[in-house]
Amino acid sequence: MKPTVLIATTARWVTTARLAVAFSHAGCRVEAVCPPGHPVSKTSLAGNVHFFEGLAPLSSFAEAILATKPDLVVPTDDLAARHLHELHRREGHNGKARGLSELIERSLGAPESFPFLFARTPLMELAHREGVRVPTTRVVSATSDLRQCIEQMGLPIVLKADGTSGGDGVRIAVTFEEAERALRRLQAPPLLARAAKRALFDQDRTLVWPSLFRRRYVVNAQALLPGREATSAVACWNGTILADLHFEVLSKRKSAGPATVLRRIENSEMSAAAERIVRRLNLSGVIGFDFILKADTGDAYLIEMNPRATQVGHLTLGPGHDIPAALYAAVTGEPIREASKVTDNDTIALFPNEWFRNPASAFLRSGYHDIPWEEPELIRDCLRARQKQSGCSSPERFFEAFSPIRLPRP
Repeated sequence: MKPTVLIATTARWVTTARLAVAFSHAGCRVEAVCPPGHPVSKTSLAGNVHFFEGLAPLSSFAEAILATKPDLVVPTDDLAARHLHELHRREGHNGKARGLSELIERSLGAPESFPFLFARTPLMELAHREGVRVPTTRVVSATSDLRQCIEQMGLPIVLKADGTSGGDGVRIAVTFEEAERALRRLQAPPLLARAAKRALFDQDRTLVWPSLFRRRYVVNAQALLPGREATSAVACWNGTILADLHFEVLSKRKSAGPATVLRRIENSEMSAAAERIVRRLNLSGVIGFDFILKADTGDAYLIEMNPRATQVGHLTLGPGHDIPAALYAAVTGEPIREASKVTDNDTIALFPNEWFRNPASAFLRSGYHDIPWEEPELIRDCLRARQKQSGCSSPERFFEAFSPIRLPRP
């Protein structure tokens, strides 16, 4: 009997749809709890979608879990992971809901690890104790804290708000004045006008409660290291890594945003860092790690951990590097059955972000362009999104005009 995987998300990321399809190809029965109109509803899994309601997030997730009775829950954005942690805390002492809490523990790992997963400074301190290279990181709550951090770390400096993702809560400041402004903005709860706009026009209500309750964010200062960005994604089970993917970042849409082009690498220090953190926190599921490969030495410094699936989790790149297959085997107890390797090209341009960034990008020709040809409706949905930005009269015409690849015809 096929194991059931529930993909849980609050963000409208195309990569969530890609991961859901990858789990389906690995042999799982896949369902999703996501906002209305999510890209996953444009895939072959569209009939297995449960709607996420931003005004009642825990109820949305709990109802989807009760309806699907999954063997594994996979969050694909930070807010979804936080909701699952909160649902575990809320239901942990409820006898009738004990099965729900056990499912979350099986899917994400030991609950004792949860407080570390969204608190950047304690996580960096734990990593340092485990022998992992990390930049100096401190919580800053006032201008006086910020001034002390700058005296210690120098400028430029990175400010990061806990509980944010996709680069939204990251600022790089080159002067004290910039850092001070960034601190105020990152600490501040979402503006009510912004929350209302997102709710009315994007049908995204996730900012409503933080805005109404004026929840302020914890902000961390982190030393900015010169070097190349790198990223890892791992599948793990009870503190053991089952599959991993390691990349150097070649291109991004914006400096603090997600990568659009990656080059696959093997890096023993990145692998060891991921293994130590996963083992120490006894984690399960899909976890992402971000690194800086220091310019002068090449040493790998851990700068971030994402306690959820990241945008590369759907890539199947051979034995030991197939995340859905590894978790399928962990859930079923069967031997790992990896899918065929999608490419031998180490350079991978992620669809649609690199194409959105630059339709004439050389990486679209020289690298492997990660287009989900088996999901034409998902492709067309991405094209329509790009069409709105460009004003082009049709997605097909836009695609033909700006890409070396042709849109698949029905």
